[in-house]
Amino acid sequence: MKTKFTIDLLKGEGIPFRSCPVSVVFAVITVAVPIVIAIVFGGIYFHNNVIMSLKAKEITVMENKIDGLSDAIKQQKTLEREKSHYNNCLSEVKSTLGKFNQWSPVLTTLVENMPHSVILTELEVKQDTVKKKVPKKEDPSKMVEISAAVTTMRVTVSDSSRTDSDQAVKEFRDHLCSSAVLGPKLEKVDVSKESGNLEGQDIVYYMIDCVFKTGL
Repeated sequence: MKTKFTIDLLKGEGIPFRSCPVSVVFAVITVAVPIVIAIVFGGIYFHNNVIMSLKAKEITVMENKIDGLSDAIKQQKTLEREKSHYNNCLSEVKSTLGKFNQWSPVLTTLVENMPHSVILTELEVKQDTVKKKVPKKEDPSKMVEISAAVTTMRVTVSDSSRTDSDQAVKEFRDHLCSSAVLGPKLEKVDVSKESGNLEGQDIVYYMIDCVFKTGL
């Protein structure tokens, strides 16, 4: 019978313990699980970084588009303001031209009918606001008070020839009242007279006030 002897020169420090399969598996799991968890979380972190990077680029693109739209909106508002300004200018020009066209035949009538014995000294047009009663639109049987614009054209002529121009001025007034241009527009024509002196010379002034009908 053979007997085995074990000589331990290292006094127990060099002899490894025998490992069973269960302990090996446990050791592997202990090492592998943290690694797997680290890999999974690393993948999630990388994936999230990629998504965040893409979203950041999308946000940048949207911000650029918004900036572009803001510039377009500002430009549109500027164009609208300029358009409004030009429309106002055109309205003023149109109004001025309308007034010129309105007064042009009036001036022609004055020149054509003015007596040769007098000289046109001054021509003035003014507007006043008066209260006027008119039928109510909803109920014509009732009268309502409104503010109406009254236009008065004062034609001042002078006579320094020492001749009596009263008759000539009266005929001038009658011609204005009966003219096809002014007659239908006139409410009344008043004539006044006063004397003056210019450079030592006696002058007679005639003021012819042509009062137009309201709304003209």
